[in-house]
Amino acid sequence: MEPVFVWLTSLAILIRIVANPLANVFQKQLTHRTVDPLFVTGATFGVLTVACLFGWPQLRFVDLPTSFWLNMILTSLFAVLGNVFLVRALRVGDLSILGPINAYKSIVGLLLGIVMLHETPNWWGVVGVVLLIAGSYVVVANRHQRMSWAVVQQPAVRLRLLALVFSAADGAFLKRAMLASTPFVTFFYWCGLSFLFTLGWIALTMRRNWRPQLDTLVNHKPLFLSLCVMVGLTQLTSNLVLSRMPVGYALALFQLSALVSVGLGYHFFQEQHVLRKLLGALIMVGGAAIVMLLG
Repeated sequence: MEPVFVWLTSLAILIRIVANPLANVFQKQLTHRTVDPLFVTGATFGVLTVACLFGWPQLRFVDLPTSFWLNMILTSLFAVLGNVFLVRALRVGDLSILGPINAYKSIVGLLLGIVMLHETPNWWGVVGVVLLIAGSYVVVANRHQRMSWAVVQQPAVRLRLLALVFSAADGAFLKRAMLASTPFVTFFYWCGLSFLFTLGWIALTMRRNWRPQLDTLVNHKPLFLSLCVMVGLTQLTSNLVLSRMPVGYALALFQLSALVSVGLGYHFFQEQHVLRKLLGALIMVGGAAIVMLLG
């Protein structure tokens, strides 16, 4: 890549690995204030859609191929499911555990990249994936309970695993859409279509209690707007990075945010066993570094 592209990609990665854990913090704080995860997700997509309309009036609305629309519809559907499951997981689980578990997304991303985009990893990439799994083991298991089926059955862990599968699929289909457009065009339609999906879901399931939810968000407007900014930065920078490197490798590099998640979980929510979780996060970061530098 040209030096300017390398610099821009590196900056996008840095912003992304900080913005994503901060978005998780704001999501968890809102759900602790009795805001429904589905409503938080839908409102966030709605605000981002409006922001896109004001920020990019030259967006393309015509001359986009059928493959673009098909991939964007699937992307938006997976994005909604991933975000709702993520926020539900954050409501009941420790941020410092749920953040590093996201490493499994790179595994799903590698598999989807092979099948959908023909992005085949080398042996170093496999080594990096193994380290990511090992780091996740250290983070999830505790002194009295090893990684087992019982751990996976924990509600927060199951929800987080579902969220990462859907979000990894979101990334793969999003890249296919970007091949027929640009990162900015796909970001706009990602926000808009996701908002329509969540709006329909809210209309079916929350017709009688959406107003109290809206009042709660208005009462915590600074927190909600901060969430919108972090989610927007996370997705926009993800698009920029995905447009320049394989899906699995990009998702692996994003695991650097595990360190931020552990620190934020301790600072905001006084979550325990931080040193052990930090060790696991460091192992995961090592795996992500191998994937990116040698994969």
